[in-house]
Amino acid sequence: MIIDHQIIAFAGIAALLTITPGQDTVLVIRNVMAQGQRAGLLTTFGICCGLFVHAALSAVGLSLILLKSATAFEVVKLLGAAYLIWLGAQSLWQAFHGSNREFGKAIPKQRSTKSVPCFVQGFLTNILNPKVAVFYLAFLPQFISPGDWVFGKSILLALIHWVEGILWLSIVVLFFSRFRKWFDRSHIRRTIEATTGAILIAFGTRLALEQR
Repeated sequence: MIIDHQIIAFAGIAALLTITPGQDTVLVIRNVMAQGQRAGLLTTFGICCGLFVHAALSAVGLSLILLKSATAFEVVKLLGAAYLIWLGAQSLWQAFHGSNREFGKAIPKQRSTKSVPCFVQGFLTNILNPKVAVFYLAFLPQFISPGDWVFGKSILLALIHWVEGILWLSIVVLFFSRFRKWFDRSHIRRTIEATTGAILIAFGTRLALEQR
């Protein structure tokens, strides 16, 4: 059996990047605390599915536009930043103007269709982050040999990253959902919502002000 050392190297580096806390982790925690385990898992799935978009665009060279065009990069960057700030503002609003009741009483039981936006939130957060697109464009080619099928190898690497992301963020979801009842107090809920909201706004602001 031939071992592809490029894939092993990619898996190791991608794993380190996956467990590094960032805006994805904050968004997952926010949705777990606000809506429960299912919402956190759907957010995780949305975030990780965005990786395939970046891998596909990198494979066909479309992401090169973000690297070469300052205008395109700025547009995507500002869209992503605005979206993060909007999510953070929602959390801050809930923290300071939301109900004083506990999570279980303040949030009604939702049908499955009500959780769909959590997937969309995760997906948009990922694909609207130009740093991820540039990362894939610059990073993936280092693990693709001249004789490889570029598109197929890119999707394979994204799949590895997807599995690692699903596993790690699912652990985060299970951890916070396990202790959700302990957090199910008005003052603690407000503190969590305010903290995650402020962090999301900070990520969005940093992204908006970041230079290429």
